[in-house]
Amino acid sequence: MSYLRTFLPWIVFAVVPSADWQWGALAALVVALGLIAREKRSGTGFDALVIESGSAVFFAVLAAIAFADPHSGVHDYSAALSSATLAVIAGLSLAARRPFTLGIAKRTTPRELWHLKPFIRTNVVITAVWTAAFALTAAALAVLDHSGHARSTAATLVQIAGFAAPMLFTVRYVAHVQAKAQAAGQVAR
Repeated sequence: MSYLRTFLPWIVFAVVPSADWQWGALAALVVALGLIAREKRSGTGFDALVIESGSAVFFAVLAAIAFADPHSGVHDYSAALSSATLAVIAGLSLAARRPFTLGIAKRTTPRELWHLKPFIRTNVVITAVWTAAFALTAAALAVLDHSGHARSTAATLVQIAGFAAPMLFTVRYVAHVQAKAQAAGQVAR
């Protein structure tokens, strides 16, 4: 459920009708800021808010563009730009050796496991899969946008797959790692 909460601003933006994209961007910004404020009040560190923080910046810029020029060409590519932004955020978290999934995983993993190599490696793999999924989604959406199918069923299916595939991978990979650790006599979460 943490992943759904993490990506809630992007979901909000995706469900607001395209004709109202400036309001969708503003709503997504408000949701991102609300998530950050809520999590900070509960003691969550910024390491667990990498996507939320990047989301807030992206939607602040997008809302400014959308309100300044509702007919901006950015509108046609906003879905591809969204996925590309997520790919950059996730990729930068890998480059900084702080995979964005670490902070999310720490919410449900005992503190004594946080610095173990298998835990970190699992999150590197998961973040790499999310990064690749975001990049592939951005590329597919850019092709659809460029061919005039920005708001088509195909674009919607690409966006859904761009989140569903890495989410499914995450669930299955974590279960695999946990089963492997338990079979080896280790404790894993």
